[in-house]
Amino acid sequence: MKKLLKIIGITLLTLFILLLIIPFAFQGKLNDIIKRYANESVNANVEFKDVSLSFIKSFPKAHISVDDLIITTFKPFENETLVSAKHIAFTMDVKELLKKASEDPLSVKSIVIDEALLTIKTDKFGNANYDIAKETENQVEADSNSSFTFDIQDYSINNSAITYIDEATSTKLFLTELNHEGHGTFSAESSELNTKTQTNVSFSLDSTEYLNNNIIKLDAIIGLDLANSKYTFKDNKGYINQLPIEFDGYVQLLEDGQDVDITFENPESDFKNFLALIPKAYSKSIENVKTTGNFKVKAIIKGKVTEETIPTLDISLTSNNASFKYPDLPKSITNIYLNTEIKNTTGYVDDTYVNINQLDFKIDQDVFKSSASLKNITKNMLVNANINGVLNLANFTKAYPIELETALTGILKANLNTAFDMEAIETNAYSRIKNSGTASITDFVFSSEDLNNPLHITNASMSLKADDVTLNNFEAKTGGSDINATGTIKNLMGFLLSDNTLKGDFYLKSNTFKVSDFMTSETETETQENNKATTTEALKIPAFLECIIHANANTVVYDNLNLKDLSGTVYIKDQQATLENLKSNIFNGALTVSGDVSTKNETPTFSLKLGADGFDISESFKELEMLRSIAPIANFFQGKLNTTLNFSGELDDELSPNLSSISGNALAELLTTNIEDKNSALISKLDGALNFIDFSKLNLKDLKTSLSFADGKVSVKPFNIKYEDIDITVSGSHGFDQSLEYSAILDVPAKYLGSEVNQLIGKINTEEANNITIPVTTNIGGSLTSPSVKTDLTSGVKNLTTQLIEIEKQKLLDQGKTKVKDMLGGLIGNNTTKTDSIKQEQSNTVNNVLKTIVSSKTNTTTKADSTATNTTKETVKNVLGGLFSKTKKAQDTVN
Repeated sequence: MKKLLKIIGITLLTLFILLLIIPFAFQGKLNDIIKRYANESVNANVEFKDVSLSFIKSFPKAHISVDDLIITTFKPFENETLVSAKHIAFTMDVKELLKKASEDPLSVKSIVIDEALLTIKTDKFGNANYDIAKETENQVEADSNSSFTFDIQDYSINNSAITYIDEATSTKLFLTELNHEGHGTFSAESSELNTKTQTNVSFSLDSTEYLNNNIIKLDAIIGLDLANSKYTFKDNKGYINQLPIEFDGYVQLLEDGQDVDITFENPESDFKNFLALIPKAYSKSIENVKTTGNFKVKAIIKGKVTEETIPTLDISLTSNNASFKYPDLPKSITNIYLNTEIKNTTGYVDDTYVNINQLDFKIDQDVFKSSASLKNITKNMLVNANINGVLNLANFTKAYPIELETALTGILKANLNTAFDMEAIETNAYSRIKNSGTASITDFVFSSEDLNNPLHITNASMSLKADDVTLNNFEAKTGGSDINATGTIKNLMGFLLSDNTLKGDFYLKSNTFKVSDFMTSETETETQENNKATTTEALKIPAFLECIIHANANTVVYDNLNLKDLSGTVYIKDQQATLENLKSNIFNGALTVSGDVSTKNETPTFSLKLGADGFDISESFKELEMLRSIAPIANFFQGKLNTTLNFSGELDDELSPNLSSISGNALAELLTTNIEDKNSALISKLDGALNFIDFSKLNLKDLKTSLSFADGKVSVKPFNIKYEDIDITVSGSHGFDQSLEYSAILDVPAKYLGSEVNQLIGKINTEEANNITIPVTTNIGGSLTSPSVKTDLTSGVKNLTTQLIEIEKQKLLDQGKTKVKDMLGGLIGNNTTKTDSIKQEQSNTVNNVLKTIVSSKTNTTTKADSTATNTTKETVKNVLGGLFSKTKKAQDTVN
């Protein structure tokens, strides 16, 4: 016995080892089988990562698995994925693997597909991406010689998804989290297939969404009549969300389509079935909900599905005097009447229509009634709806367990009728939109991604006519802003139903209006150096808004500015605000603004013209960073300012100017201005360098200057100021980083030059000498907080020396001319009757005298020039040096 057991054990071990080893011998054959099947069957690119064979997993059958299968299509869907599957497994008899390619086709017993994604697409020209089967001259013969046959007993599809898109009919169907299994025999002409299916379904037709991730379950025994391609529902029960549905009927495949004859209804009539129809995410648990009344779903779908027709439809949903109450909520919804039908009597899809004949309910004492009809739903849908009732919005969430980011509040009253077609909504064909009625709401709170803060509407009423909505009254608050508005709204239906632009013309009044309250906070992600993601909020003008706002506000808050008594017009379109004749009071003066602000691009931009009349300099430069950057020295001024600024650039996330990006020009005028800040570094340096000027007495009244700025630098055109009898010309530039590069040329009178120069001038004793002035150049560099001041005296010394010498020379020449006149007068006298010979003699005498005088004068002047030049230069150097820096140098620096 021991020997027998040993032999059996060795035999089993040998067989097990063979079962492990033999598959490697078939590895190449498996690849050949799959590649041969792919090449013979499809016009597509078939790829897979690995193929494996096992005789153990499905013993005694062979188990073949394919990993990471991908099938991509050719034109016109080039390189698009038709099928991808993480894992596919087949089982078949071992003898099937021993067949040659020329023998009978392979017979597959079971298939398991895991994590597959099938994308079926038909473009607007009718091309289908799944049409990849190879055509042969004799398709029947090709089918009979197919490389595979299916004698399937079991199959399953696990955790997979199917996407169906038909661009021609604007149809979209998405099956997600698909799990399906079937057990039966396909080889027999007549058999049964036991199936279980569960998936989430989303379905839309022509932009109308009918199912949104609804759970569908179906446990069904399907009769298979393979000879006639007919599949019959026998014993089955399905679920739409939590609503049970029973099916009867069949689907038969025809050469030109399918023949469908199906009826279904909910087996129970309790109104709880209606709540079960609503997705669980919105209806929550309904097990303990108390209901009264009934709810029935009935449907008959019968006819052919072809390229031209669909089955006729007769689907109804009805409920009479029903109610429900959730156990954890204080309110109930009562007097529910529902009568809805979906019909098609012709078999043509365009003739499908939906009638909501009645949808009424009551919460507390508020009664709400509505009805609607939808026709031509696959093309240009026609809508006619009526709403009449009162609804306390706060009670809705107290009666139905819907979760909202912001609690609903407010009393809605409406008596409205609307009739339109969707094309009219989308194209703003207002003549085809018929609205009438009135609506009002009080104490309503509205939250949106397009608003930074909830909008609290305290009172609003409107009247509807065509597509115009007349806003009779609108009182609201949001953030720190209050609004009181009237006006008209256009395209309200397009905005609500088709994401169209909301248009309007409003007259707006406000006590306090904060600009940031009406901007979109758009979240942007930034990647930091340490690869951690952070988010920033960028203010955006809402893209959905196109309107004209005629505004009047007591206070408008923009950034850190408080604008008083603001009035003007704002045009908003395409995420751009155009300001026209905007007027306000600020900094004890008047402000005017016009131009554009755009947030359409990733970086917001602006282009504005700003006029300031009588601004208080100290206040405006304290609050406005841009003004401080354009004219930093004005920080030290006290008084009034007039200016006109034309500038453009980029805005930051808070819609404040990005100073490094702005460019433009300005014209500034100072009124009744003086310098108060003597403690500044710049004024202290100027005081030290120019000790004969008291800056507190500097006359800046009516000062006008022009400047331009770009790339963070401000260039100032030359302008003149005056200190008592000293004229000063200033020009240069500075940077927004407060760097300075200026020069000031001072025209200094001689009286400031000290006793030595005045004594020298006194010796000359002429009017010209007493009016002598000299230019002195002062160069200002460094920065506003750490300036450097340099005085250049070289030109002043040269200028004063030259003037004194020229005056002295002129004085000597004038003296020589006087002597010549006297001599000529004595020689010529008053005798005009002498002969020509006497005249000639006298002329020669005069010439000799003039030569002598000129010679004598030239010698005298040359000596005078030399002496005067040396003496004057030394005197001027000494005086100017002492005047500007207490040292005898031609150029001094004060740091």
